[in-house]
Amino acid sequence: MACMVAFVMSSPLSAFFCRNRVTEASQAALSSVVPVFAVVSLHVLADTLSFQRKKTELYQELGLQARDLRFQHITSITGRNNCIIMRMESLKAVVTPQDLLILDFRGLGLERWLLWELAPQLVGDGTLATSSLPFEFRVIEAILQHRVNNLQTRLNEVQPLILDTLESLVDPKLLSADRSLLHVLLQNSKSLSELETDIKVFKECLLKILDEDELIEELCVTKWTDPQVFEESSLGIDHAEEMELLLENYYMQAEALGNKTRELKGLIDDCESVIFINLDSHRNVMMRLNLQLTMGTFSLSLFGLIGVAFGMNLESSLEEDPRVFWLVTGLMFLGSGLIWRRLLSFLGRHLVPSSPPTISPVWKRGQVNTLRGAEPRSGVK
Repeated sequence: MACMVAFVMSSPLSAFFCRNRVTEASQAALSSVVPVFAVVSLHVLADTLSFQRKKTELYQELGLQARDLRFQHITSITGRNNCIIMRMESLKAVVTPQDLLILDFRGLGLERWLLWELAPQLVGDGTLATSSLPFEFRVIEAILQHRVNNLQTRLNEVQPLILDTLESLVDPKLLSADRSLLHVLLQNSKSLSELETDIKVFKECLLKILDEDELIEELCVTKWTDPQVFEESSLGIDHAEEMELLLENYYMQAEALGNKTRELKGLIDDCESVIFINLDSHRNVMMRLNLQLTMGTFSLSLFGLIGVAFGMNLESSLEEDPRVFWLVTGLMFLGSGLIWRRLLSFLGRHLVPSSPPTISPVWKRGQVNTLRGAEPRSGVK
């Protein structure tokens, strides 16, 4: 019996079952690994806590579903079960009527903003216009203001570089475009396109909420959890209207940033057109010079046939007179010059316009000054 057991355990079938048990055990171990969030909690009374919490424990405490904390979208604002789930690029937050939870904040450069700017704003010490409104209003305004400020900072960084590069490229003193400047313009144009895309996504996120009254109502979480606030809303203080005005204000700021980016892209397109026009002009000059040299060569070759005729060693009475050499040579040069001038006049009549058209400047100086002197707007007016 012992031999039979040893034989069975050493067979390939037993090895297959053993491998299956090991695989199932490893899968069970992997499935038991639950993501852990590093959380900063900012309470309505300015209490700040930092802790770690498993994803399952967190969404169970908040009454959410597991899919609500996946943060699939780069920019989103969603209402779920009296909570507001916000994602602004790297910032992931969950807003409740009493707390703000910032998830996975480490390594994102948010520590200074959390401690020195956001916390004072939530207790009413900042410049928020919604300081008299419920807690979620202050949180949404602070996060949206932080996002708009980041977009404005990126625009302020790339805008002077683009304007300086454009002014250098369209300088009339330069005969050709500097390739190094073109490379710099290409990099800045790429950064500008990325910024324009981020602004567009931010605007679409806000516009999606503004188009649906139900979504705006879902963001007023205190209205549905505090009976006193609900009673005030019934008496005429419409929190949904205040939320709509708040979102519209930041939508207009994002729209202004988008207009500036479009103006810069328009200037880049105009600069490219000017560069192409200059290249075409230089090409036309070279082609004209080549055509003039060709006409000169043709004229010399045509009247050079006289010299060829005298150089054929044919005897005549003309070669005996020494003045004939100078006469024939002068006739050759005179005839070549006359033919060349006639060809040039023909070229001038058919290729040169009578009067050059007026060309408008690439951009107005006032427009550039407006772009340079623009200052970011922050907060709700």
